[in-house]
Amino acid sequence: MMTIDNYNFAGKKAIVRVDFNVPLDENGKITDDTRIRGALPTLKKILADGGALIIMSHMGKPKGKVNPKFSLKQIVDAVSEKLGVAVKFAPDCAKAADAAAALKPGEALLLENLRFYPEEEGKPVGIDKEDPGYKDAAAAMKASQKEFAKTLASYADYYVNDAFGTAHRRHASTAVIADYFDADYKMLGYLMEKEVKAVDNVLSNIKHPFTAIMGGSKVSTKIGIIENLMDKVDNLILCGGMTYTFAKAQGGKIGKSICEDDKQQLALDIIAKAKAKGVNLVLGTDCVAADAFANDAHTQVVPANNIPDGWEGLDAGPETQKAFADAIKGAKTILWNGPAGVFEFDNFTAGSRAIAEAIAEATKNGAFSLIGGGDSVACINKFGMADQVSYISTGGGALLEAIEGKVLPGIAAIKG
Repeated sequence: MMTIDNYNFAGKKAIVRVDFNVPLDENGKITDDTRIRGALPTLKKILADGGALIIMSHMGKPKGKVNPKFSLKQIVDAVSEKLGVAVKFAPDCAKAADAAAALKPGEALLLENLRFYPEEEGKPVGIDKEDPGYKDAAAAMKASQKEFAKTLASYADYYVNDAFGTAHRRHASTAVIADYFDADYKMLGYLMEKEVKAVDNVLSNIKHPFTAIMGGSKVSTKIGIIENLMDKVDNLILCGGMTYTFAKAQGGKIGKSICEDDKQQLALDIIAKAKAKGVNLVLGTDCVAADAFANDAHTQVVPANNIPDGWEGLDAGPETQKAFADAIKGAKTILWNGPAGVFEFDNFTAGSRAIAEAIAEATKNGAFSLIGGGDSVACINKFGMADQVSYISTGGGALLEAIEGKVLPGIAAIKG
């Protein structure tokens, strides 16, 4: 397989799938340019070699229709500034052949939002899966998706996938397009290579003790990851809103805390499985409870299994924070996905901050730490600690599916 490092793009055109699905404010200004900055090494490498660059991405969920709110035209100036060249813009990604052909070495072209075409995602639009005609519509859309991918491929000599955030999707621009390039004419970009290596470090090159921290509101969304990690981790911290499903499953009182009542048996099964496998399962023993879901709510520290009626757990308590830190500080491999509380409220950040500080300390002592999932990344950035961990993943769903052990189509299309 060709790698971007050992290829010179001089005199060639490369089409690069990036993830420029960046957040915009009401005026169309970028509020977080992390994803753009992450792709710069790949994009600049192609230009520095003397290649011509075609950039493609999606933004938002326009559902196969043109929507100015999700136009990539809004970010052309920002991309130009960071790339150091005046980026041209193609207002229709499927009708950009002339613009691509006119590109000279060292020039760059940004295509309009790929998802303005339903062919990008390859799903029939406006027809229910239960409809008798869905199967035929899906087959027709799959054929259209191939044609769409073929059109995108025709713009360039080489295909580079540098969009880890969409690697778990078999979309036209992330996987299908690779079929139209020979093995030596398609490759992963620098960001993708780093992401793949980071996941391998966590799942394949584990140094023990290995501590995984899984947070968030629902145990149901993390069950695949939890089960895949059970045979790998030494310590498993489960925190955030899912704490209260576990507490109630064990007979606790949780007030009006968030809870998946239909997942209580699942919670008990996880506890039993961890015990059987010798995994140190760390659950919250106390919490910061509030009388309202608000930053300025009244609070009290109570046992996580004895929350008064009318109150809800919004953060990990002091005892729990210490238990989390103890399970993290001695680790040599650390994975963090999901906060310990409602960190968006400044008064309920202590649990997540305790996790972040313990990870930073362990990293300083030689651990490999991978932070992934939008909320965990937002946490580490909010606390100003991004430079104190080993790696921060740009992929939310893609990272989670990789940790579950699933094959990511965007990577498989290139690596085989």
